[in-house]
Amino acid sequence: MEGVITKILSDKCEIKIKEEVVICGIRGKLKMEKLLPLVGDKVIIDPKNMVIEKILPRKNELVRPRVGNVTIGLIVQSLKEPELDTNLMDKILVELEFNNIKPIICFTKKDLLNKEEYGKLLPIINYYNKLYPIYFNDEIQKIKKIFHNEITVLIGQTGAGKSTLLNKLNANLSLKTGEISKALSRGKHTTRHVSMLPLLGGFVLDSPGFSALDFNNMTEIEIRDAFIEFERFPCPYRDCMHTKENDCCVKEAVNKGLILQSRYDNYLSFLKTAYKKGENKKR
Repeated sequence: MEGVITKILSDKCEIKIKEEVVICGIRGKLKMEKLLPLVGDKVIIDPKNMVIEKILPRKNELVRPRVGNVTIGLIVQSLKEPELDTNLMDKILVELEFNNIKPIICFTKKDLLNKEEYGKLLPIINYYNKLYPIYFNDEIQKIKKIFHNEITVLIGQTGAGKSTLLNKLNANLSLKTGEISKALSRGKHTTRHVSMLPLLGGFVLDSPGFSALDFNNMTEIEIRDAFIEFERFPCPYRDCMHTKENDCCVKEAVNKGLILQSRYDNYLSFLKTAYKKGENKKR
């Protein structure tokens, strides 16, 4: 029988088979081959022994949170408490692009900003809105439309309000929410395990929040290609990395304000991270 893993607890998996939910173990052969299942995996189970017999090929795989076969990445990003973190947001966007997952951004806690604070953030919000669909967390009816026939992962900084947003979308979920630590400016980890929940005609993966993210074996070229706005400024050099090259159209666009300076700075820092990882592997 074929099903989809909706939750993993230790060595047991909750698997949805049509309208039925069953609990299965993991075949020892898979463990020996280090073929460990992920939430979102399509699997073949042995109904007699109630174990996972085979993990079907994945469309994609995220490292943090560890999930597979995702179609939409809904980035829940706070504008205040915790502050807007474009570095983390760009890291997430790069990973989603790399894994061919459609990014959508949802900004939260706009109500905590005064007019001056919001005015400073508006150019940044408008820039990202040229690249990706953007919603605010009070636009619930619009957000509801994105889940149908999709497997969506909510991903973003700790304390941004992922569980709160899910509760607004469906109050029956009754997910726990945490308070913000004023001293640390980060939220408590209220989601303990990755779970796939039915929601609005699709599935949503509610995952533990995090405050850091590492690239998953991405090369410098793959990082470059994940910054999708660079394609709008074709360089005279076919393999231009947009760093030190003369006559680089991307660098010129940054100087003209057509590419957000902070996003370009993040790009350069990501390249350094990938380069250092590549050097360490050679040693």
